[in-house]
Amino acid sequence: MSATTTAEGEAAAKGRLSHRQILTVLSGLMLGMFLAALDQTIVSSAMKTIADELHGQSLQAWATTAYLITATLSTPLYGKLSDLYGRKPMYLTAITLFLAGSLASGMAGSMYELAAFRAFQGLGAGGLMSLALAIISDITAPRERSKYQGYFMAVFGISSVAGPVVGGFFAGLDSFAGITGWRWVFLVNVPIALAALVVVSKVLNIPHTRVAQKVDYWGAVTLTAGLVPLLIVAEQGREWGWGSAASLVMYAIGALGVAAFIWQERRMGDAALLPLRLFKRPVFRVATMVTVVQGVGMFGAMMSLPLYLQIVKGATPTAAGLQMLPLTLGIMVASLTSGRVISRTGRYKAFAVAGLGIMSAALFLLATIGVDTPMAVVMAIAFLIGLGLGASMQTLQLAATNDVPARDIGVATSSATFFRQIGGTAGTAVFLSILFGVVGDRIAAAVRTAMATPSYVAALAAHPEFAQKMAGGMDVNDTSFLATLDPVLARPILEGFASSMSTVFLVGGIVLAAGFALVWRLKENPLSDKSALAQRAEEDAAGAAKPEPALAH
Repeated sequence: MSATTTAEGEAAAKGRLSHRQILTVLSGLMLGMFLAALDQTIVSSAMKTIADELHGQSLQAWATTAYLITATLSTPLYGKLSDLYGRKPMYLTAITLFLAGSLASGMAGSMYELAAFRAFQGLGAGGLMSLALAIISDITAPRERSKYQGYFMAVFGISSVAGPVVGGFFAGLDSFAGITGWRWVFLVNVPIALAALVVVSKVLNIPHTRVAQKVDYWGAVTLTAGLVPLLIVAEQGREWGWGSAASLVMYAIGALGVAAFIWQERRMGDAALLPLRLFKRPVFRVATMVTVVQGVGMFGAMMSLPLYLQIVKGATPTAAGLQMLPLTLGIMVASLTSGRVISRTGRYKAFAVAGLGIMSAALFLLATIGVDTPMAVVMAIAFLIGLGLGASMQTLQLAATNDVPARDIGVATSSATFFRQIGGTAGTAVFLSILFGVVGDRIAAAVRTAMATPSYVAALAAHPEFAQKMAGGMDVNDTSFLATLDPVLARPILEGFASSMSTVFLVGGIVLAAGFALVWRLKENPLSDKSALAQRAEEDAAGAAKPEPALAH
């Protein structure tokens, strides 16, 4: 063993890793994070094809909901268990569960099977992103951390583009390597997950001191009872009706579950799944609140913009993914630049404030786009969204983890991921509800205006089958017919969708403006120059150095 290797091993034991060691660990973490981030977008672009193949179009939402529920619920559990038992075993567990779930999903024979296997896959996904952020917090000091988190943001941005492209590619193939094309949407995860297992097993060797503490299983149970009904109604409420009996029952059960969870967390104290004492810290509390608001706006924008590109601009899922490249570029530019500046200056609040401000302004700009808006303008606004997201997302995470004791890094990072997912779920549900709640009236208004023009009346007379279809009411859940429809007849429908999406973007801008106002309350604490591992090593050394109390004679 060389002197260099020995010195690096001793430094690692004290919680101080070299830049080379950090980059080595980072390679495994990025593979895991890429799995989680890619899966969020690759499946959505292929789900319609999958549902057709499995004869379960009406059940496709449950495949998404099942994954969402287990991924969201397992996130805080991974954070707490990794604080107790160590990051490496929990991260390997997350990758293994995700690998097994992906393999099973790729072999599903019905939508019911797919929903069950996706739920199993979600159990692994809950740990991939949150534990990656916890591990990088373990091995890097807050002052240096944002440089490395920039790589994670780049992975997040690349996956948001690659997902629709890869998903659309496989969904469009009859078969690949003798296997039905859509099944590769899940099977493509297998080699990546295997590589992640090998790399993480080999390089993720960081010290851990076992904490003697109870596992808050009842916290997990009550959290499940509180969130599952709310997540179900968030996904199904538009179809059921937000004021329907089924929705009201879900609200009531969810409210009781959340109340029971808060009671249980108070009772458990430091052993709680989400220790409530963390929310007494002003920086952690404000950063978490802004993270929820950002999740609402972020997922709302990233869901609505591809819909605009596909419905109004007529892009395929693959083309829409490529047209989102400016957003990815903005994320990469802002995250890498802000990371270097924060590392050099130790100041981070300005990036959180600027990021929320830019995202809010970008969504207000999106509210002005229409059918004839040039693609260059849309892509420029997408670049602005990426800039705002890249500047603020990692900065809020940094502020939250810098404000908590080293022993709580796992639960703090998983909390940030958890609350961002909750915000994103709520935002997606609300924005889709707004979109489909107003689009019918907007299309009807546009059609009435078009009926006053001779060209539209002539086109309608030339296509009596379309006139009959419109008389029976248009199904806005299936817009595939727009690709072959006479452009004159399609115009008012596109205008109705564009107007509805403008309303969605306007609401998103208002939500993010509220986040912009709130983020000014974020206090800028000095960034520590010691990693969480180094802090824990010092605490352990100090504890060992204390003289034992003398025994009474």
